[in-house]
Amino acid sequence: MNYYLGLDIGSSSIKAALVEVESGKSLGVVQEPKEEMGMYAAKNGWAEQSPNDWWKHICNAITQLKKKYNVSKTQIKGIGISYQMHGLVVIDKEGNPLRKSIIWCDSRAVETGNTAFNEIGNDICATNLLNSPANFTASKLKWVKDNEPDIYNKIYKFMLPGDYVAYKFSNTINTTISGLSEGIFWNFKEDNVADFLLEHYGIDKALVPDIVETFGVQSTVDEKGEAESGIAAGTPIFYRAGDQPNNALSLNVFNPGEVAATGGTSGVVYAVTDSLSAKESSRVNNFAHVNYQKGADPRIGKLLCVNGAGIQYRWLLNNLAVSSYEEMNTLASEIPVGSDGVCLIPFGNGAERMLNNKEIGTRIVNMNLNNHHKGHMCRAALEGIAFSFVYGMEIMTSDGIKPSVIRAGNDNLFRSEIFANTVATLIEQEIEIYNTTGAIGAARAANLHNGDFEAFGKAIMDNDHVMTFMPFKDKKPYLEAYNNWKNELELIINKK
Repeated sequence: MNYYLGLDIGSSSIKAALVEVESGKSLGVVQEPKEEMGMYAAKNGWAEQSPNDWWKHICNAITQLKKKYNVSKTQIKGIGISYQMHGLVVIDKEGNPLRKSIIWCDSRAVETGNTAFNEIGNDICATNLLNSPANFTASKLKWVKDNEPDIYNKIYKFMLPGDYVAYKFSNTINTTISGLSEGIFWNFKEDNVADFLLEHYGIDKALVPDIVETFGVQSTVDEKGEAESGIAAGTPIFYRAGDQPNNALSLNVFNPGEVAATGGTSGVVYAVTDSLSAKESSRVNNFAHVNYQKGADPRIGKLLCVNGAGIQYRWLLNNLAVSSYEEMNTLASEIPVGSDGVCLIPFGNGAERMLNNKEIGTRIVNMNLNNHHKGHMCRAALEGIAFSFVYGMEIMTSDGIKPSVIRAGNDNLFRSEIFANTVATLIEQEIEIYNTTGAIGAARAANLHNGDFEAFGKAIMDNDHVMTFMPFKDKKPYLEAYNNWKNELELIINKK
């Protein structure tokens, strides 16, 4: 039997998966390290990781995977890579990292990006970059230039985390359009590298790696890569993408109107469009999706993040007198739609970009101490998080998204019927639930070098579909509850 290897390089762990080449069926997934990877934070708001730690954990995961499933290196026919987005890796001529990677959740370059947005002009950024430079990779590189000139002067190439991992396998330096766009290095209007932003930041264009297709032979494992990873020399790297575009791919989301949603600690709505509209570019990010190609109809992934999502429900689990999520869901199911008027605003996980970076915290309103109990809290929390997703979808719709189907992983919030039914009913769309992960998606994507997207989608449908939540016909009680919640939210926003 032959397999593809999928790697998912997160900031807390590395996951590695094997799938059968023919059927796309998952053999299994392993995680390294067993405990969470650490982050270095020399100052408040900073977050760094060593790129060579990622590589060490990847090599350990591959060893574990081969041993656990009794697979030899010659049975692995290709590699797909998914990685934490927006990170910055800088290397010297010998290919050694010059400093730790500044990762996605590091906020040191916020001011750098905001200043550039105002100096270049909001319209120019929105039309060409489809985003503000914000705290993305280009701004992080500018921060290094301004604050660590000795390091900056030694840089041979900058990379995204997935580019560095591919380099460690193959000793070949390259990147993708999708990757450059997530770093805000891509000019969508010119369909080329964003020279005007590089010039504004004083960054030499020679630091940009060569560009390869997202699907296809990007490079091959060399002898050093084989010695360290245990993957045979000559094995092709067929695919790489950031974790959110890869999550959408894992859920068979490629075409305009298709939406991928995740409901973990924070929530994400990622919708594919062929529109270059970026009127909400300060609240919604726009990146080249995995199937974006120069000169073709654009495939843009619009990404909206809801910070205050599952973290709210976890906080209740830890602080209410309850023993499990199951108990909370049971308590919530005994309360009617609208939680008898109790409203929970779930934005207690820092600034919310979709609320124009306001930090409004969590609020519980209309609580009657005689009539309401923890069941109302549980229901109001699930509804409040669902309503925040619907609110986000309204922003997406105003920016040209016309959702035709929503697909989500079988995890966290989407396991709650109250949550999923509330979202499905209010946006009047089916929500299809799939049992898949980023590592499995990346492994399957290795097969897309052959261009057969239909077979790829079929493998997901055949192997992973769990259930579909249908919108309820009686939308009225949900709409009343949502409007009540939205009124409370707008009162808070207008006070700020």
